[in-house]
Amino acid sequence: MSRPNYDVIVIGAGSVGVPAALALAGQGLSVLVLDEHPSPGQGNNKKAIGGIRATHSDFGKIRVCQRSIEIFAGWEAEHGDDIGWLSNGYSYPAYSEADERKLKALMTVQHQFGLDICWLTADEYAELAPGISRDGLRGSTYSPGDGSASPLLAMGAFYFKSLDRGVVYRFGETVTGITTAAGRVTGVVTDRGAYGCDCLINAAGNHARAVAEMAGESFPVRSDCHEAAITEPVARFCGPMIVDMRAGENSLNYYFYQNREGQVVFCITPHPPIWGEDNASTSVFFPQVARRMVSLYPRLANLKVRRSWRGQYPMTPDAFPIVGRTRSCPNFIQAIGMCGQGFMLGPGLSELLARLVTDTLTEEDARILESFEPYREFTGTEAFQ
Repeated sequence: MSRPNYDVIVIGAGSVGVPAALALAGQGLSVLVLDEHPSPGQGNNKKAIGGIRATHSDFGKIRVCQRSIEIFAGWEAEHGDDIGWLSNGYSYPAYSEADERKLKALMTVQHQFGLDICWLTADEYAELAPGISRDGLRGSTYSPGDGSASPLLAMGAFYFKSLDRGVVYRFGETVTGITTAAGRVTGVVTDRGAYGCDCLINAAGNHARAVAEMAGESFPVRSDCHEAAITEPVARFCGPMIVDMRAGENSLNYYFYQNREGQVVFCITPHPPIWGEDNASTSVFFPQVARRMVSLYPRLANLKVRRSWRGQYPMTPDAFPIVGRTRSCPNFIQAIGMCGQGFMLGPGLSELLARLVTDTLTEEDARILESFEPYREFTGTEAFQ
C-alpha cells in the first residue's frame, strides 16, 4: 500500500506548529500535522500565560513579534473569533541606577529596530500602575503596543481556521523515525503509520532535539521548568504587564499582568534552572513569587489564587530560537527552541516559515533568520528573556 504524501509535514501541533500549518495551507500547500497528544495545544501552549511582546533586544525577535501582534490584534476583526486580545502593553520598572542605564541603553537599540517604546518617570509609571511600590522607583520602560491573549482561545481559532484551509491532523501519533534519501527527507514514520513529504518542519517543542536526531542532526535544546498561577477575577486595577528584572532568592525575574477577564496571571524564573519535563506543581513556587509580588505591588496581597501549573521552556544556550534549514537535508526545517516564547513568536514566525518553504524569502526575512541561524556559535544571550 502506498503511503499518503503531503507537500509539508509539521511535527508538533503547538504554538508554532498550528500557526505554521495555517500559513502553509494559505499558500495552497497540502499539510499534515502530527502530534502525540489528543488535541492541539496540549504541550506547552496551554501552559503559556498569554503575554505577547515585541519588547526584545534583537532585530529578529522584534520583527517577528511585531507581526505576531498585528495578527493577534486583528484576528477578531478579520476572522470573527474572540481570542481574548488585550492591548495592555509591557513595562520594565527600574529600581536601581544600573537597571535604569541598562534599560535606556537598550531603548536606543530598540528604537533603531522600530520598536514603540518609551521611558516613563516614576510619577508617570505610578499613574499607569497605581499602587506600585515607589521605594527606590526610578522609572520604567513602556511598550504600549504589546499585549496579551488567551492561549486556549487563540489556539482554537488557529486550529479551526487551518481545518477550513484543508490541513490534516493526526493526533495520538508518536513520531518514531524520519526517512531520507540522497540528502533529503522523504517522509516520517509514526507508531501508527508512515507518510511521505516534500518538506518537513520540526516544531516538536520539548521533543525537538530528539526529532532532529532522527535525521542525524543535533541542536542544543533542553527543557527548563517554570511554574505559573492565576487568581480570581477582580475589577481592573493594573495596566501593563510588569516585569521585575531584579533577582531574588533562587530566582531571577518575575512578571505578572491582569488579563481581559480581570485575573492576575504570574510567573517566575527559577535560578539555577530546573531542567527536565516534570509537570508537577511544587510547594516552592507560590511562597517564593508571592513575597516578591506583594513587596512590589502591595495591593496584590488580598487576591485569591485559583490554581497553579508547571510547564517547560525549550531553551537554547543563548535564549534565541533555532529556525532554518538543516545542512544534511535542506528540506528539513527547524522551528525549535522558542525559549518560552512560542506563543508570542508563533503567528509571525509561521508566515516566515511559509516563505522559507516556498522560497519566497524577502531581504528582511534573511536578516531575521540570521538571529535564529541553526549552526551559530550560541554565544551571548537575549537581554529580555
